[in-house]
Amino acid sequence: MKFHKEGIPSLLLVLLFSAVILFLAYTFGPAGNLGTLLHILAIAASVFFTVVILQFFRDPQRTWTKDENAVIAPADGRVVVIEEVEEPEYFKDKRIQVSIFMSPLNVHINRYPISGVVKYVKYHKGLYLVAYHPKSSTENERSTVVVERKDGKSVLFRQIAGALARRIVYYAKENDQAEQSTQFGFIKFGSRVDLYFPLGTTIDVKLEDKVKGGITRIARL
Repeated sequence: MKFHKEGIPSLLLVLLFSAVILFLAYTFGPAGNLGTLLHILAIAASVFFTVVILQFFRDPQRTWTKDENAVIAPADGRVVVIEEVEEPEYFKDKRIQVSIFMSPLNVHINRYPISGVVKYVKYHKGLYLVAYHPKSSTENERSTVVVERKDGKSVLFRQIAGALARRIVYYAKENDQAEQSTQFGFIKFGSRVDLYFPLGTTIDVKLEDKVKGGITRIARL
């Protein structure tokens, strides 16, 4: 288990916070039983917040799926949407949308669902509605990436910030060579990833299915 580089600023902030509250508790805290209780609470708070950051930014070692005929889950989470919608940003036609909701307990690293050439990257400022809100796909802070395979078929995937997520990180750039199941970004503290497929795509998951980024097969183009 590794610690993701995106978590280093948060970890340093928590360690600084822990050092401050421990210093204050031991330097200015009252004597006797009340002081002992204060010390225990300060230690417990420090340990709690440190563990939260360590688990949120964990980067587990897995055997990644490589399948040129499949679309692999870009994130850990739960499938909350499978429906036919109008995709207004890039394709501007009807697509099958599959949405994965990421809770704060999930691994929040995002991975390329297919291999190919990055044809489009766009960041949008926006709101911070809860990630499962229907309008979060078009109104929340988000990034959109489109990758085109060698056979000309493309998949659009979108990182969407949630009520807690306040920073979307993406590494994809136009004309980059995307490799399936490798990292393309990270979303901090609760979020969602949408995928858009051509009509007629075979979807291999169902609503409420739990998926793992870089492992679970979502669809076959």
